[in-house]
Amino acid sequence: MQKTFFLLLLVVGFQVSAQNLSSKNKKAIELYVEADNYRVRGQFTQAINLLQEALTRDKNFEEAYYRLATIYKVQEKYELAQQTLEKGYDLVKPDSRKRMYLYELAAVNLWQGKYELCKKYTAEFLLIEKEDYKKIALAKVWQTQAEYALQNPTVYDYSITPLSDSVNIFPMQYFPTVTADGMQLIFTARYGGNRNDNEDLVVSNKRTNGEWGEPVSLSANINTIQREGASTISADGRHLIFTVCGASGCDLYESRKTGSNWSKPKNMGPNINSARWDAQPSLSADGRELYFVSERAGGLGGYDIWYSQLTDKGWSKAINAGPAINTPHDEISPYIHVNNRELYFVSNGLPGYGGYDIYKAQKTETGWDKPLNMGKPLNDHHDQYSFIVSALGDQGYYSREESKNRSRLYRIVLPQQLVTTFIGNVVSGTITHATTQQPIRAQIELYNLAEKKSVSKVFSDSVTGQYLIVLPGGAEYALYVEKPGFLFNSEYFNYKSGSQQAVKKDIALTPVYQNAAIVLNNIFFDTDKYDLRAESILELEKVVDFLRSNTTIKIEIAGHTDNSGSEVYNLKLSENRAKSVADFLLSNNIPQSQIQIRGYGSKIPRVANTTDHNRQQNRRIEFKIIGFSKQ
Repeated sequence: MQKTFFLLLLVVGFQVSAQNLSSKNKKAIELYVEADNYRVRGQFTQAINLLQEALTRDKNFEEAYYRLATIYKVQEKYELAQQTLEKGYDLVKPDSRKRMYLYELAAVNLWQGKYELCKKYTAEFLLIEKEDYKKIALAKVWQTQAEYALQNPTVYDYSITPLSDSVNIFPMQYFPTVTADGMQLIFTARYGGNRNDNEDLVVSNKRTNGEWGEPVSLSANINTIQREGASTISADGRHLIFTVCGASGCDLYESRKTGSNWSKPKNMGPNINSARWDAQPSLSADGRELYFVSERAGGLGGYDIWYSQLTDKGWSKAINAGPAINTPHDEISPYIHVNNRELYFVSNGLPGYGGYDIYKAQKTETGWDKPLNMGKPLNDHHDQYSFIVSALGDQGYYSREESKNRSRLYRIVLPQQLVTTFIGNVVSGTITHATTQQPIRAQIELYNLAEKKSVSKVFSDSVTGQYLIVLPGGAEYALYVEKPGFLFNSEYFNYKSGSQQAVKKDIALTPVYQNAAIVLNNIFFDTDKYDLRAESILELEKVVDFLRSNTTIKIEIAGHTDNSGSEVYNLKLSENRAKSVADFLLSNNIPQSQIQIRGYGSKIPRVANTTDHNRQQNRRIEFKIIGFSKQ
């Protein structure tokens, strides 16, 4: 992106005045002027030939060297640009011309990874340039990057391989995003090598052998005659936010998937989109936070990363991600990991190896930690444009430009020291009606038990009943599935120890009817005790809410134990535990007439008491509907 800006500068052009040129050779000047006419039209081959001929007629024609070097730079022929600039610089005398050469020499050496030369030329440039503050600021960034690269030569043990030719089938493909289960890869495909060629969103599905299948159009509802690109998808693969670029610029749109169909996209409105360029979204796993790139007023630099939250009233007005992330230069391509704690992004304003590098910043209670450069060989003196990381944090995908008209997608295996310690654990399955076995739409909400805080909320698909939710590592979680007219379902997950395998959990919701019963999986007691542990409060409040919404229902709170100890002891313990639950309900103004308690001891096991795991399942609290009162 940074380097393509120079093309825009070159095509502006200006009239050449012979009296201001160093050459007195009339034919050389004519060739120089003619070359400039080709240059401003982007006809670089003709311009190069004419400038080279001019230099054969006058080898001391300084301006011809400079003009030829700038064309080589646009073509990304940096070594030729460097050699040509050096020849011209040896001829130049006034500081006004020296500044121009030193600035360009610093740039082309940085982009070749020649950091010592970059340091040399930036230092010399900064000594004589006192007026052009934009160039001074950028030269200081280049100087910082050169110094950083020299001081940080360590190469990480990345394993980087291109995806197969069955995926990289377009002239250019970039901005990959992947669902949390790692089964779908969505990316932008450009059908030509030019900036204004059409772009669409395509999807590749993972095959049973682990390979990615041939990409196909994401949806006829998504892809139109406009340019669609730079997308993000929720963890469950059913909420898509993407960029649409047309004659009036770029805006963010969203679409939702029901069954296998994507809805007609909707513009995300003025809280997200501005009158300027808005693009490159990244959605958190639960769909509640959105990061994106904008050049709107009020930022810290050219392109900044902005942030919005989903509220009951819709998306909040976007705010700048702040100086911990953004610099006076450009920050692009944000990617918020499914753990919602680590933000990967690209910047050309932070210490790095030249141009755009990939960084990672970790979210804290007070903001963002200092961004970490992801190091070599992922970063180098070339530009990097996008990067995403899998839920397990051990591998990622990114795009690499291999020429001005060619880019490919790559898979990268991260070295252990750069793998996140906050691994996202995926729980997925199908929600069905317990009686009819038909899929149903229900709310699935995840709570951190220690904090009693909701951390994620999703809905199952109304057509398929499928759901997917991400559980960050490092805590205990309660998962609740609710739908009016049904008993809620609760599940318990302990991820305090870190990584766990993906969990498949199909859930059948039981309608409210006589003798319907559920296990309260998040009621906790210490061994041989009946005092409720603090982690139980969340589940008990769910029971309170249910009874308040169903005032005609009468329930039995039933206590059960395993077969350890005498049956007399087990009966008493199970009854006391049931009473502790009932006492909580009564203390929260649930009428005594709605509640009955009973201890069953070990008489009704769910599974055989043959293992510790089975015995744990048999130690439980249930509630059962035993009747309905008349209003």
